[in-house]
This record gives sequence, C-alpha cells and structure tokens, in this order.
Amino acid sequence: MPEIATIIVYSIAAYLVGGIPFAYIAGKRRGVDIRECGNGNVGTVNAFRSLGWQTGLLVLFLDGLKGALVIVVGRLLDLSDGGLFAGALLATIGHNWSPYIGFDGGKGVAIIFGISVGMMPVLSWAAAPVVFAAYWLTRSWVWAFGAGIIVLNLVVWLAGVRGEIVAFCVALSVLVVATHFGREAAEIRKAIAAREWRKVGQLE
Repeated sequence: MPEIATIIVYSIAAYLVGGIPFAYIAGKRRGVDIRECGNGNVGTVNAFRSLGWQTGLLVLFLDGLKGALVIVVGRLLDLSDGGLFAGALLATIGHNWSPYIGFDGGKGVAIIFGISVGMMPVLSWAAAPVVFAAYWLTRSWVWAFGAGIIVLNLVVWLAGVRGEIVAFCVALSVLVVATHFGREAAEIRKAIAAREWRKVGQLE
C-alpha cells in the first residue's frame, strides 16, 4: 500500500482511537454522565473531581495510552514524521471532539502527554515533576498543566530535537490551550473583569 494511503487509514484510525471517551465511559459504569458533573468536561481533571481519584488515575492512564499507542503503531508502520504528526493531530482532535458523544470531549492534556511519551519518553518524563510542583504551589491543574506544557516545549527545544518536531509540539500545545480557553471563554472573561485571578486557574 502506498504510504499516502497508509497515512490516511492510520490517521482515520488514530482519530477513532483518540475519540474513545474514557471519562464518559467510566462515569456511565457508575451510573452518571460526566458531562453533567463538575464543569462538564470529559477529561481527567473532571474525572478526578467527579468520580474519585482511583477512577481519575485510570482515566489519566487510558487517555495517555491512546496517544502513546498512536505513535507506537505509526512507528511500527515505519511512517514518516509527517505521517506520525498527522496521526497524533487527528488523535488529539478525536479526544477533544469525540465522534462517539456528539463531538464533545476533553481538552487534550492527557493525550498529548501520551503522544509526547511515545515520541520522546525521557524528555517527556523530565517535565512531569514540574506539573506536580506547580500544582502544589497553586492548587490549580490549569496552572500546573500549563507550566508542564511550557517546560516540555522548552526541554524539547533545548535538547536540540529537530525543528519540525519542536514546531509540532508547539502546535499541539496551542491546540490544547485554545480548546481550554474556547470552552471556558465566558467564565474567564467574567473572572478577568472582576479581577478574580485565582478563579481563572480554577476553570478546569
């Protein structure tokens, strides 16, 4: 099969795998719709808050696994970087706008960490302590994950990774940030207008 056809099939599969809404599934197994709990987000933080830390950890692992699996399969298929990037991007879009639940979804943090681990495991884990340190200081997963994303991109750049990979990491980060601010735009505007800066970090 020509590589372009392989990339198309791979990207579609990545979108469908990325779209598996593990937080929603976990909630349904407990008789609740996570979209009606907490802030309604179909992601890890809302799973922690609405379903408990054990379920939250499981959702975090499974959402991250989706991203790592997409990269591992792409490498087994011996795809070019462009093919891997296409699959990773479609997986993230699937996670954020899942076709299984009316194009609702998470915000992409867990899956892009899985993608990062699949592509650059050592560099990715190097950023993990920053996330927990930032959460300990701020008690906000927004600021914690934001700090982790910034540090991860800096680490990748400083490590001398190829420019196209750095650009792709930045692009995924921008997608996650845009998704977050897009979904919380109204509440963020209210918090900023009232100068409630702490509340901005609580809109998770």
